Amino acid sequence: MDTKVLSSGIRYSNLPESYVRPESERPRLSEVSECEDVPVIDLGCEDRTHIIQQICHACMQYGFFQVINHGVSKETVEKMLQVAHDFFELPLEEKLKLYSDDPSKTMRLSTSFNVNKEKVHNWRDYLRLHCYPLHKYVPEWPSNPPPFKDIVSNYCVEVRELGYRLQELISQSLGLEKDYIKNVLGEQGQHMAVNYYPPCPEPELTYGLPGHTDPNALTILLQDLQVAGLQVLKDGKWLAVNPQPDAFVINIGDQLQALSNGRYKSVWHRAVVNADKERMSVASFLCPFDRALISPAKPLTEDGCEAVYRDFTYAEYYSKFWSRNLDQEHCLELFKN
Repeated sequence: MDTKVLSSGIRYSNLPESYVRPESERPRLSEVSECEDVPVIDLGCEDRTHIIQQICHACMQYGFFQVINHGVSKETVEKMLQVAHDFFELPLEEKLKLYSDDPSKTMRLSTSFNVNKEKVHNWRDYLRLHCYPLHKYVPEWPSNPPPFKDIVSNYCVEVRELGYRLQELISQSLGLEKDYIKNVLGEQGQHMAVNYYPPCPEPELTYGLPGHTDPNALTILLQDLQVAGLQVLKDGKWLAVNPQPDAFVINIGDQLQALSNGRYKSVWHRAVVNADKERMSVASFLCPFDRALISPAKPLTEDGCEAVYRDFTYAEYYSKFWSRNLDQEHCLELFKN
């Protein structure tokens, strides 16, 4: 491996040793079946009570769902995917100007997950962006491809609106005031990971990302329609979540599991790679304000229900999350009462 990133134009015929997982940790792709009953929620439905019931069921039983008629325009989505492709097709020397393996940087191109700490690498490159407030972060975003800043800014605004709408529905699905979650999380940060998974010579031996939960509140994932790669853990089995046209995958993150007192599950998920095709995905993360105090909602700890988690700030949680390996035990376990 002579280059810092995988998106170098080199096509590998064998998987480099540093990407090979120990046998016990491999994805066992032949044992993975399709998730046939993925909850798909139509946000265009006029019956709000029905949507709230569907969300409650999905969050309790799955920890994720897909949404259609979500209000993010088709044009915005198509342009986002196109500019993401265009970015990763830039000449290597152009991309490497943005490379960093420092997780504290608010804009960087990097590879794997945390290359300085991990023993085995993951078969992905990613562009990590902070996205809120836009006026603060857009100036440091890539200037190449030229339309990048405008396209991604528009996408971020529409996705943030969707995130707020979902948080209201999730609040109500827990029997809370619709603004409860937004009020607790404060002025939420917004991050994005534009993920690029090149064709991989031996997909059975590695991951794009190993099994993990998201440390934030809510993840809004745009999947590549051409190539599946997302898998979720349900009832002890890994299941493939195939992309659906005009849909986003919504993942419950660790902060909502804590706020719901464990009623809603932060979903374990992973990305696998493909021998023949590259795959893109765009993950948008809504994150609590650093000093937001996360604790189980008081109405959910009445009637004899103990608080499962102690109070903590998001900054405390996030620094703990980044100090560990991605596939260690669930970080929330460290915050249990």
